[in-house]
Amino acid sequence: MSLERPVAPDPYQLLPQVGTFTVTSTDVRDGEQLPDAQVFEGGNTSPQLSWSGFPPETRSFVVTCYDPDAPTPSGFWHWLAVNLPADITSLDTGAGTSDATLPGDAFHVRSDFGSKAFGGAAPPKGDQVHRYYFVVHAVDVDKLDVDGDASPAVVSFNLAFHTLARAIITPTYQH
Repeated sequence: MSLERPVAPDPYQLLPQVGTFTVTSTDVRDGEQLPDAQVFEGGNTSPQLSWSGFPPETRSFVVTCYDPDAPTPSGFWHWLAVNLPADITSLDTGAGTSDATLPGDAFHVRSDFGSKAFGGAAPPKGDQVHRYYFVVHAVDVDKLDVDGDASPAVVSFNLAFHTLARAIITPTYQH
């Protein structure tokens, strides 16, 4: 079976436009290959992220990691950390391990791996370069109206109505 297909569009360019702010990481770099620590068969560890410049009316944050290049019609969700308090402006390396490693009442929604935790890059061997959109969403409510059983699509749908701004860093990975 061939995995030949066109490169998927940037998924965030297909959504209503919102403001932007800055996200940085000591672990991953925009446009560069992910280190083994963020690969599923490597360390399978969520990267450190820090953000600044978000709108003053931000009431909470949601952090996601999405791969639009997976050979599925829906891409692949690697991480969804929901309801991070507005006074949190960074996550340490490994914060995606479990709900216990997130601040306040924040929680994980099940990724496409089926776990409520970060799941590292795992593209098919020999496939095209995959992009991993690590996105910090500045949200206009204290808590999204979702729980830990929500799907990534339901979280994304809610974000469409509550995102004030997004900060994006997009490393890549290829076997």
